[in-house]
Amino acid sequence: MKILIAPDSFKESLTAQEAADAVECGLKKALPDAEYVKVPMADGGEGTVQSLLDATGGRRQTVEVRAPLGDRVAASFGLSGDGKTAFIEMAAASGLHLVPHEKRNPLITTSYGTGELIRAALEAGVGKIILGIGGSATNDGGAGMLQALGARLLDADGTELPPGGAALAGLARIDLSGLDACLKEVAVEVACDVDNPLCGEQGASAVFGPQKGATPQMVAELDAALNRFAHIVERDSGISIAHHPGAGAAGGMGGGLLLLPNACLKSGVEIVMEAVGLAEKIKDADWVITGEGRMDGQSVRGKTPAGVAKLAKRFGKPVIAIVGSLGADYAAVYDAGIDAVFPIIRSAGSLQETLQQGRANLISAAENIGRFYLVVSNR
Repeated sequence: MKILIAPDSFKESLTAQEAADAVECGLKKALPDAEYVKVPMADGGEGTVQSLLDATGGRRQTVEVRAPLGDRVAASFGLSGDGKTAFIEMAAASGLHLVPHEKRNPLITTSYGTGELIRAALEAGVGKIILGIGGSATNDGGAGMLQALGARLLDADGTELPPGGAALAGLARIDLSGLDACLKEVAVEVACDVDNPLCGEQGASAVFGPQKGATPQMVAELDAALNRFAHIVERDSGISIAHHPGAGAAGGMGGGLLLLPNACLKSGVEIVMEAVGLAEKIKDADWVITGEGRMDGQSVRGKTPAGVAKLAKRFGKPVIAIVGSLGADYAAVYDAGIDAVFPIIRSAGSLQETLQQGRANLISAAENIGRFYLVVSNR
């Protein structure tokens, strides 16, 4: 029996590789003779660069960039084995993990460091950039990123806007003439894990703002600021981003990236599945296991488990998801091709304790799934 293990990371607890290792460890306790194929996955968030480096035999480069709160941080990006493509994770420079829980405030966090990573990739002479935009701490519409690449975002007095999503409420003019000229020669493929619009009830601020520290009042303020941003962008550049699918990803970074000359938004999981050759690995598997930190109604909108399940169903394979926790609307994933879902939390505790117990909980859940399989198959 061959079991394919293709999970995403469990945010702030386990990398995709660590999650795959834990699932294998638990299953082996019940099914020691099975063959296991591990394919750590990503959908544009954490782990995307490593997955693509593994697929192309590439290498990492490290540069110092501006973190979400303005301090400096060492961040790496990847170069493919042939040096022609750069792999960047927004999270490396502008990620939620770079901001302590007590300091999370999307009114002031900036995506400037992501722009610095893009600039470093341009300086490396690549012809293509694959940019994963999951896991961000920001809600600034990519404004900081644009400023790092030479765009000017000005208030009514002609002064450059300060960092953060709240500042966009004062945007009076945007000037893209100073964007790095190299961008005209480089294709930017944005690995986007959701299709949310920029604003509104399903927009960046309302859906993703709370996990970045936004209160209900902040959500309303940020949504209004992004509406202002979209209006000025369309007026000054002719580019409509407000309702573009995926524009709301990563605090509106998806929308901001549409202002670059050769940028396009694509399904992040599709990019990674193609790069790692997942279809070939699924073909002869008996069943497929995927997973993520939290599964809810958003999981069907471009997230890793739904992407893996969709591909697996092309070959008629059963799919099991092992997840950290479940949202009230998680059952939507059953219509996306996932056959069964198993949460791993074994006992109540603080968030920090739960995150620290992630590996042990995942091993335990996988072992129990294996044992249940033995019960059913031996009937």
